Amino acid sequence: MTTDTLRLPAAVNWRTHVSLVLLSLVYIFSYIDRQVIAVVIEPIEREFGLDDAAMGVLSGLAFGVMYAGLGIPVGRYADHHPRSKVVAVCGALWSFATMACGLATQFWQLLVARMSVAIGEAGGMAPSISLISDLYPKKNRALAISVFMMGPQLGLLIGLAFGAWIAQTYGWRHAFIWFGAPGIVLGLLVWLVVREPQRGRFDAEAVSEIKEPLFVQLVRLLRVKALRRVSIACSLAGVAGYAYGVWTPTFLIRTHGMSLAQAGLWFGLASGIGATVGSVVGGGICDRLVRRDVRWQVGMPTLGMALSIPAAVAFFLWPAGGHLVIGGMQVPVVILFAAVFGFFASWWPSLSFAAISNMVHASERAVAAALLNFFLTLFGVGLGPLVTGIVSDALTPVFGEQALRWSLLSMMALFVVSVLYLTAAIAPYRTRLGALHEATA
Repeated sequence: MTTDTLRLPAAVNWRTHVSLVLLSLVYIFSYIDRQVIAVVIEPIEREFGLDDAAMGVLSGLAFGVMYAGLGIPVGRYADHHPRSKVVAVCGALWSFATMACGLATQFWQLLVARMSVAIGEAGGMAPSISLISDLYPKKNRALAISVFMMGPQLGLLIGLAFGAWIAQTYGWRHAFIWFGAPGIVLGLLVWLVVREPQRGRFDAEAVSEIKEPLFVQLVRLLRVKALRRVSIACSLAGVAGYAYGVWTPTFLIRTHGMSLAQAGLWFGLASGIGATVGSVVGGGICDRLVRRDVRWQVGMPTLGMALSIPAAVAFFLWPAGGHLVIGGMQVPVVILFAAVFGFFASWWPSLSFAAISNMVHASERAVAAALLNFFLTLFGVGLGPLVTGIVSDALTPVFGEQALRWSLLSMMALFVVSVLYLTAAIAPYRTRLGALHEATA
């Protein structure tokens, strides 16, 4: 136990909320740094003479393999060392790597820089989830984690809307450089401000250090039926979700005739605002429902994912053209479906991580979060953009520029399977919580 841990009061106070804000800002910029490549696919393809499959490797597989492979070892390290320091160091690392992407003059240099971003980001999310679980009591944990998990949504909004404008105005390299710099400052602030809370301070169990080998620990966690089914559901949903996030700006350019700046602005605003509101609303409702029945911790992400499917189908099948006047602005109708999809699809990532946090002992939350993130990233980030690009290339001789539309639509079918797996995890989740309660009674 560190000196900072001893000084930290057991109650939630102003420093708790400041710590949550800082961790959330770091996560926002991690997702900006990860997502900005989505709005510069077209200019990078033109400059380096690449096809959609190659961009799938750059935007997905190269990032996903490194991120997933290192996430679990870093999570294990964070379960035994100050998590705030891990987040601070890794945040500075991926920010430097993001700026390096903007300095690349050859494709292999951009690929190496992109993989370096993944190395740094591997130590951001899981230690932060573990920290937040000890910063807030169980009754507020889903909402607190939902606030943190707004990072992807706000990162999507900022990265796409402003990234597209920067890329179109100053060139795609400037987007990486401008967005990489703030993360270095945020890493320093986390190091100086965020104190390490006592592990499990809001939980009834006595916290003991996990001494078993990492492989044995992972096998034990995967034997937890609810955890395993949630992980499978998130991995499948991640394939569709990351394909959607990376390729949709290009889809809007090719199918709806938008410029780079328009595609980034409209998609960023609709998805970012919709998902940000959805995260807060979903987290708040979940906390209330869980007090009545713990099964809602898995039921809410299941419901959100199911409701997002028809919005996604409408988004990809809506014909080009058509506007609504909202507040004096002409808003493309297709963008409204993106906002609805973002609202409901934002429920399953944050609430699934909150469920995983509740399923394990306080001394292994970072590893558990990293394990879920392993499935989400390896399959989602690693395969989603790549498979979408390959299918798009294969369909191009038949559908031309509309091939990407049908490739993305086919990815959305994975949400249906994910809903079935989440539904199958609801009852085992309650059983798992009961077993943990009996073990600590």
